[in-house]
Amino acid sequence: MRRLFRFSLFFGEMQKHIYLIGICGTAMASLAGMLKQLGHEVTGSDAAAYPPMSELLRELGIPVHEPYAERNLDRRPDLVIVGNAISRGNVELERVMDERIPFTSMASVLHDEFLASRDPLVVAGTHGKTTTTSMLAWVYEVASRHDPKFAPSFLIGGVAENFGTSFMVRPTRPFILEGDEYDTAFFDKGPKFLHYFPDSAILTHVEFDHADIYPDLEAVKTAFKRFVNLIPRRGRVIAYDGSENVTECVARAFCAVERYGFHDDSYWRISDLRHDGPVTRWTLWRAGERFADLSLPMAGEHNALNATAAAALAAGQGISAEAIAEALGTFHSVKRRLEVKAVAEGVTIIDDFAHHPTAIRETLRALRESRPGQRLIAVLEPRSNTLRRNVFEGALVDSLALADRVMLAGVFKSESIPVAERLDPAHVVQGLLDRGIPATVCPDADAIVAALTPELRNGDVVVILSNGGFGGIYQKLPRAITEAAVTARVAVQFN
Repeated sequence: MRRLFRFSLFFGEMQKHIYLIGICGTAMASLAGMLKQLGHEVTGSDAAAYPPMSELLRELGIPVHEPYAERNLDRRPDLVIVGNAISRGNVELERVMDERIPFTSMASVLHDEFLASRDPLVVAGTHGKTTTTSMLAWVYEVASRHDPKFAPSFLIGGVAENFGTSFMVRPTRPFILEGDEYDTAFFDKGPKFLHYFPDSAILTHVEFDHADIYPDLEAVKTAFKRFVNLIPRRGRVIAYDGSENVTECVARAFCAVERYGFHDDSYWRISDLRHDGPVTRWTLWRAGERFADLSLPMAGEHNALNATAAAALAAGQGISAEAIAEALGTFHSVKRRLEVKAVAEGVTIIDDFAHHPTAIRETLRALRESRPGQRLIAVLEPRSNTLRRNVFEGALVDSLALADRVMLAGVFKSESIPVAERLDPAHVVQGLLDRGIPATVCPDADAIVAALTPELRNGDVVVILSNGGFGGIYQKLPRAITEAAVTARVAVQFN
């Protein structure tokens, strides 16, 4: 397949028509843009498109067919890239296979055509990958102002606000990318990051996740151990010091291992961490010597850890402390990571890409630190393959208990999860009520908007936790708040 792919796509450097099934996934949409940058005609399809990737594809001029349909392939492409969310039975995949249209995976294309001739720097881990990758890319971008060799290519699982895009391809050597432990394709069930062969890497956290493809924590750790085993002796792995799972995963590395975090004996040590509203400040020590005083215009201990990991990897590649400090001080986050979507009648509405109880906990902790004294309302859609399952029910209660008020939607596509494995939102709500946290289950976004709007008051913070479109709640809630306020003001005038 790989030989056929290279011939059909790049032989003679002629423009080819490349079609992506599942194009609106974060990595797939970015790959589509990269291929278009090479001069190919790129089209694709998805079940439904939603921001930010739908907006990115529209800006790139890449047509997207919705929904999947056999007729979308009537104009036969030269190559089909099959997203990892696509399974046998998908009508487009079945036509591709019946007609023997050449197909491959996103990870294979990425390695063969973009990574093999560069120096891949991969950010992996259960949490923090997207933000840390964005930070590392921005550090390299700032450093390139003084030395062009640092100008990075990158592929990020979200839109980095400093760049306004999730990808960039340049002729220079560094290629920074997010390493996903999820499987590669229906015909390749290994993790995507095993295709990337990093020169050096970051390992943030290792926890049980992706319960749809990993049976237990041991299987997850095995995947990360294999990833670490791909790093050459001349490389390095920057590994979080606060996780026994991470310690186990890097124990047999053939490359240098540099730990980062709060432990006194860690190579990269954080001290004097403090929060000044939305700004986090700390001192970073390298091998016992003061490296830099850093500031980050983002809240949360977890973001200071992410920034420290990016700083550590960049420093090991020759980037100065001054460039690192400048970059982190001007970092503008990633879309859908604590992103303020609207402020309506004094109510702040924040979007966060929630996929795991630990991520939810850190998001709520960060909001507590940056917005002290404000009422915090968490609105959760159990949408990820992990959150839709009851294996994390207790941990989910623990995380959501950091909010003052919680509203849960029904489980997304609940029918696709066996009843015995399926999360029951009513159980989560009862667990929260038992702790004295007001909590409610509503079937969908419309019901949540109708129930929540009358409760809201000036100064409230509503954080919407979902890794999908959530029924348009990001637009519906601020509109409903504004309309309710206008109606109330009119009523007062007439009375």
